[in-house]
Formats: sequence, structure tokens, C-alpha cells
Amino acid sequence: MNFDLDESHRIIRATAQRFARNVIAPRAYELATSAEVPYDLIAKMGELGFMGIPFAPEYGGGGGDWVSLHLVIEAISRADMGLGTLIDVTTSVVTQEIDRFGTEAQKQKWLPDLCAGKTIGAFALTEPHSGSDAGALKTRAVFEDGEWVLNGRKQFITNVALDNCPLVVVAARAEIEGQDRIVTFIAPKSSPGFIVGRSYHKIAFASGATNELVFENCRLGADSLLGDPRRGFAQHLSVLETGRISIAAACVGGAQACLDHALAYARERVQFGKPIFEFQATQFKLSDMAVKIEMARTLYLKAAWLKDQGRPHTFEAASAKLYASEILEQCASEAVQIFGGNGLMEDYPVAGIYRASKIMQIVEGTSEVQRLIIGRLLAAGKES
Repeated sequence: MNFDLDESHRIIRATAQRFARNVIAPRAYELATSAEVPYDLIAKMGELGFMGIPFAPEYGGGGGDWVSLHLVIEAISRADMGLGTLIDVTTSVVTQEIDRFGTEAQKQKWLPDLCAGKTIGAFALTEPHSGSDAGALKTRAVFEDGEWVLNGRKQFITNVALDNCPLVVVAARAEIEGQDRIVTFIAPKSSPGFIVGRSYHKIAFASGATNELVFENCRLGADSLLGDPRRGFAQHLSVLETGRISIAAACVGGAQACLDHALAYARERVQFGKPIFEFQATQFKLSDMAVKIEMARTLYLKAAWLKDQGRPHTFEAASAKLYASEILEQCASEAVQIFGGNGLMEDYPVAGIYRASKIMQIVEGTSEVQRLIIGRLLAAGKES
């Protein structure tokens, strides 16, 4: 058993760490508190090749693997988790679904710019009445006069309002071969009847746009259908499995940032005549944080490695997402405690990470959903 990263992994991780430290981190306060979208940072991540790592060079990808992508997501999230989750939505979910299930024409049309970071994607599954119960969605597609016509409403859609987002991968119900099925479409934002609705104001990720999406007789070409119409829901579940690994990596990045900031502060902050790091209570908090982070990192790397090997990884992806998102909240809470009153101030990054930690327990499947997945695997005889 070899836990060493190979040279290509070390190079891409070091590149992402330098970019995060030198370019993103100095703007952490701005990203946490301003609604201004950092288009320049997104473009630079694309120029560095971060968005297309696991895809074939013929489509503009880097020809790398999923371990590399997730090392990048962790490194970026160490400076700003919002940008880490942007890579999740665009690369792990949208680009992957088009790459795996799209026609050659769809791949040639969309993948080069997505892989280059010139454009980003959005993923529309959640609706007002279907969150964790994704199969209960009501948006409907009807095929008429050689086109698909969509009607319905989506909510909490990340990226859709951004200027550099030209497409959304959409789930809708349609009658296929006499049966009601969940079908997947590539919906260009320029389509008639495609309406980007109100913006949501979240407790964190201020610079990450999240919007309502409305389809009012939205007309899509016959070639907008993505993948097998009989297996649209299964397609979504398969890419969301990767999304869980990506969120786990982002959580590890955020948790590591909490440890970094708390450790530096504990060495500098003097109380009762000595740095608070010298108090055993503080060292215990920091030690527990370090152990939890290492465990979460190992979980997401194992899940990504299994994906690269083409092996089942449902259990590992759900476990990584569940554990990493919950230890993020724990590490953020301990970091705020170490900072004391300063930890409640926006001037210190741990305050923003603490707020964001709750979001990470909900996106890409709540902690409760992950436990349901794990429970079902155990009931079916899943063994480690």
C-alpha cells in the first residue's frame, strides 16, 4: 500500500497551492463579504488548466486524473471554498456529465471552452418541492414540432446568473416510450423561455451567485437531449457521486485553513504572560483538528483514487462527504473559540469559514442523505 503522491500530483498540487496563497488568499475578505463575482480569478484558474484536468486533450482537457482535480479543489478551498465549489459544479458535475454521456457533437460544442475555463456550467436539479427527494421533481418536457418544450421552476442554482455561464444541465420529467421518466437536457441560456430568476442571499459565499431558474415554454432543439432518456436520473446520480468527493475536498481545504489560522494566532496571542499555544487546552483543540483533517483527506483521496481505477466508490464518496463536511464545522467552531472575540469579527477569515461550514453539510446531498446511502449499502452487505 503506497500513500505517496506521484510527481504529477505533487506538481499540480504545488501549483494550486501557490496560486491560492499568492493570488486568492489576499482577497479572502473581499470574496467572503462582497457580491462581486471574481471573474478574473475564474479566468486565471482556467488558464492554469484547473478546470479540465481529468478530461481528454482532444476536448481541451489536461489528460489527468480525478485525484489531481481533487488536490486542486482542496488547495483552492484553503483560500476560498466558494471557488473550490465552483470547480465542483463546473468540472465534477456539468463537464463530466457531458463528457460521459454526450454525443460527439455535444462534446465538440461545449467541452473545449468548459475545460479551458472560458465558460462555466450550471446544474439544475433542485426544485421548490424536491430537495433531498430529487426524484420528486416536477419540471416537465414535452416533445412537439421537433423541439423539446420545458416548463417548471428550479431553485438554488449555482453559477447560472454568471456572465461566463452559457449553459445549464437540466433534469425534467418526460414521457419516454410510454413511461414517465427523468430526462436530462443541455439548455443554452439563450433559449427562448429560459428565465434567470431572483438571486438568493446566502449566509456565506457572497461572491458565488445562486439563483432561481424558470422555464416558461422554453424551447430546446431535439439535439439538446443529453444521454439515454431512459437513464437520465441515473446519469445525475453518477456525477453527483463525484460531486460528493469534490465537496469533501473543499471541506478539507476549509478545515485546513481553520487549523492554519488558529495555529498562527495561538502562537502570537499572549494571555497570562505566555502565548495561548502553550496552554494544554489550546494544544488539544489544535491536535484534534489536525487528526480529523488528516482522516478526511485520506477518505476523499481514496474515493478519488477508486474512481480513477474504475472501481465502485459509492460508499467511499458518501463517507468522505459526510465526514469532511461535519469535521469542517467542528474545526471552524474550535478555530473561532481559539480566536475568542476576534473569531466573531469579519476581519478574521475563520468567521466566514464557520458560516460556510453549514452550507457544506447541505450541498451535494445532506449529511442525512449520506447516512441513508451508507445505511443502504450496509443493509446490502457492503464490506470495507
